[in-house]
Amino acid sequence: MVYLLIVTAIWSFSFSLIAVYLSGQVDTWFAVVARITLAFLVFSPFLRIKLFTLKQIVLLMGVGAFQLGIMYIFYYNAFRYLTVPELLLFTIFTPIYVTLFYDLLQKHKLRVSYLFTTILAVIGTAVIRYDHISADYIIGFLMIQGANIVFAIGQVGYKRIMELYRLPQHNAFAWVYVGAVIVSMICWLIFGNTERLPTTFIQWGVIVWLGVIAAGLGYFLWNYGATKVDSGTLAIMNNVVIPAGILVNVVLWNQSIDWIRFLVGSVIICLSLFIHRKWCSGSERKSSL
Repeated sequence: MVYLLIVTAIWSFSFSLIAVYLSGQVDTWFAVVARITLAFLVFSPFLRIKLFTLKQIVLLMGVGAFQLGIMYIFYYNAFRYLTVPELLLFTIFTPIYVTLFYDLLQKHKLRVSYLFTTILAVIGTAVIRYDHISADYIIGFLMIQGANIVFAIGQVGYKRIMELYRLPQHNAFAWVYVGAVIVSMICWLIFGNTERLPTTFIQWGVIVWLGVIAAGLGYFLWNYGATKVDSGTLAIMNNVVIPAGILVNVVLWNQSIDWIRFLVGSVIICLSLFIHRKWCSGSERKSSL
């Protein structure tokens, strides 16, 4: 789980950096394609054809197309309608999608204990983040749910591919980024606005950081970590990034926070993870050995 915690710390900065320095200032499609292309360049030295079958390459590219390509299309456009707190609020349903998709894909049945601890994590996050919602929340909500769903599909898909094929992950993830680059490049060519490129050193610096560190290193470590834990732990960890992101927003940009709600919600999330790891996750770990 250490890999998921490392990425949580990295990703906790992304929400605020995008909202403060990119949203409404830099073309959304350029921000997406630049970030994903930089991530691909990090892993391009590991790109190998002979190590994989055509089916495996297509599956891995599909993971990238969903988890990074399509997800970012929903995610970045949602900033046009939502504040950072609202966006964080609407991401709380991702653990439920992860649990449902994995159970249906592998087990073909729903594990109630996993769903219970996942919903507990969602409740904890809602306690932290529920607040006044703006008039544009319906469009923003739908966009974030689209991002949540495809992000969950990508995580679960990658986890199942690794369970079935045991591929070298640094090589495999290079193909994940190929799929993401193709989707993002098509969208930029169709919808992009070349008159709204980054104009300041800070904007370029944020894009580089998001591409090389948050995406390039972050998504690899997150998906690698996903293969080392059960699906319930993975689902719950999707929501741990929310209180982390709120803390960054408070500390660096002096945003206000209800500390009582924050602490109560954080305790509930930790409790859901403790209950799951203590009583619910043993069967999946044993079955995957």
